[in-house]
Amino acid sequence: MTLDHLHLFNFKNYAEADITFSKHLNILVGKNGSGKTNLLDAIYSLAFTKGAISSADQHYIKEGENQLVVRGTFTKEGKAHDLTLGLQVGQKKIFREDGQDYAKLSEHIGKYPAVLVLPDDVDLVKDGSEARRRFFDTLISQFDKVYLDSLMRYNHCLKQRNGLLKMFAESGRQDWVMIESYDDLLAPLGQQLFQKRLSFIEEFLGVFQRYYQLLVANEPVNLRYSSQLIEEDYKEGLLKGRTKDLALQRTSFGIHRDDFIFLLGEGDLKKLGSQGQQKSFVLSMKLAQLEILKQHKGFYPVLLLDDVFDKLDSERIGQLLKLFPTFGQVFLTDARPDRTLHLLDVVNLERKIFTVEKGEISGYTQEKG
Repeated sequence: MTLDHLHLFNFKNYAEADITFSKHLNILVGKNGSGKTNLLDAIYSLAFTKGAISSADQHYIKEGENQLVVRGTFTKEGKAHDLTLGLQVGQKKIFREDGQDYAKLSEHIGKYPAVLVLPDDVDLVKDGSEARRRFFDTLISQFDKVYLDSLMRYNHCLKQRNGLLKMFAESGRQDWVMIESYDDLLAPLGQQLFQKRLSFIEEFLGVFQRYYQLLVANEPVNLRYSSQLIEEDYKEGLLKGRTKDLALQRTSFGIHRDDFIFLLGEGDLKKLGSQGQQKSFVLSMKLAQLEILKQHKGFYPVLLLDDVFDKLDSERIGQLLKLFPTFGQVFLTDARPDRTLHLLDVVNLERKIFTVEKGEISGYTQEKG
């Protein structure tokens, strides 16, 4: 799968842009703040119906304007497809595939997959468990529609249960029959999601470790899935936690409390790993994400690499570049074009080099590697 053409209108700092890409390697160079990351985020929004950088859609509309359009033409399995994202202040978001609206935006997830690597991805190591759950949920949801549907229903039930707990705490009156009705919904959904996560980690681990060894030889790493469900029945855990839940005004037992522990050797990566080791760990996870999506979908997602060379030493950069010919379409940004072009001399791929300046694509050269 490739993104052949992208049109932007009032997206972040782009007033308007039309770009035709290489099917192999696309390099975006320019100063920090010029709009390179915004362009990657626009591509990401066509994969996920929303951007990655901001959770609020309106933040993507260019300052002083009231609407935006992102339009992309993809080639997938030999056929061209047009995707359109439209947003207007005060209006419902529009997302179309080949001119047809989706009944639910979630139907689009996984059809045009993308993997985005950002400089602050290392926060996956440093932040709380929610970020790590989101990583694996996003990955699994791109190839398993049952998982995505169950996750959405679970989160809806969880929100309703937490709302009841808050109401009970504020009113001083409890209705445990109502709580049990939500427990009866949460337990089977949570158990199903737990089993899928458990089996997926086994699949993911080997691919992840292989990529880490390619980037950082002879350094053992591991992932451990931590869940209350490993030792306790779902319904029993919800029942035991009711008094605690009432005090906290939220549900304290379930898969929404799961975590994924990152290990360097036998130690906690968060505590023991250097910045370079942490970045290599997360980059290897993203490359494993790319590979696993390819295995499940039958084609490579687009790979979006934002300032990926920063904080990687020359040896690890070299190992990463050797992998480029094995991937599908790659988009790469860098604020230091001389460094980038020098490093890419080893990559024998057709490429397009774009210069980005203040939201303008001022030109490109096309070269053979």
